[in-house]
Amino acid sequence: MSPKLKKSFLYWALLSPLIVLILFPFAVMFITAIKPANEVLSPTWWPREPAWRNFIDMWAVTNFGNALWNSVYVSVLSTVLALAVSIPAAYAMSRFRFAGQGFFRQFLLVTQMLSPIVLVIGLFRLVVWLGLLDNVNSIVFVYGAFNVAFTVWMLQSYFSTIPKDLEEAAWIEGASPAKALVMVFLPLALPAMTVTAIFSFINAWNEFVIALTMLRRQESYTLPIQIFSLVAGRYTVEWHHVMAATFVATIPVAIIFAWLQRYLVRGLAIGAVK
Repeated sequence: MSPKLKKSFLYWALLSPLIVLILFPFAVMFITAIKPANEVLSPTWWPREPAWRNFIDMWAVTNFGNALWNSVYVSVLSTVLALAVSIPAAYAMSRFRFAGQGFFRQFLLVTQMLSPIVLVIGLFRLVVWLGLLDNVNSIVFVYGAFNVAFTVWMLQSYFSTIPKDLEEAAWIEGASPAKALVMVFLPLALPAMTVTAIFSFINAWNEFVIALTMLRRQESYTLPIQIFSLVAGRYTVEWHHVMAATFVATIPVAIIFAWLQRYLVRGLAIGAVK
């Protein structure tokens, strides 16, 4: 066995406890999801006859499809909204100097210390005043607003690593500042924007407190609220449906991570270099 292969086996052996620890909750979730209803609380680790139909029944019984669409709608639009505001702001902070710039950066950092729970009552009254209670568009704007500070802080750090000489070279070649921004700067910043979009998307996808406060009808529930409704206030809990819904709810995020993994690694590498 070559030394390189031995080293790989050693690394995998050292990482195996961490891998088991991470995958264990997902294994329990999946095994419970495919157990028949009469075996859910049994100590057996694998069902005698896996009930794959639990996923189909869960979809029909729990109104999962509508909640899934609401979560995708809210997460995508709030991420787009946050990036649309943050990219120009982060570019200005990384390329220009202005009075109060240091204070603005500290202000962005301080806002990240505020929990949504602290502001939820004020947000609720504002949403009621605007007549947007129980409307998924209300949490689109709320999530987008909460993510702006985070995305600006992240992007301005990444943008500062891109040499300004590249844009100046494009200006010398006759490109306008706007064209240099679109043709030169933004392609180089794509990994950073992708990483930031992933984190913003996940924040919106997993958010619970604001959605629980703003949404009242089942037709407007996002996935966290829909799954919570399967447990809260019930005398009997259909755990196989709960686990099936939870397992399926993790799939979109896993797909996004797998699809955008190369951008995630490149973007994090840029931040590490800085």
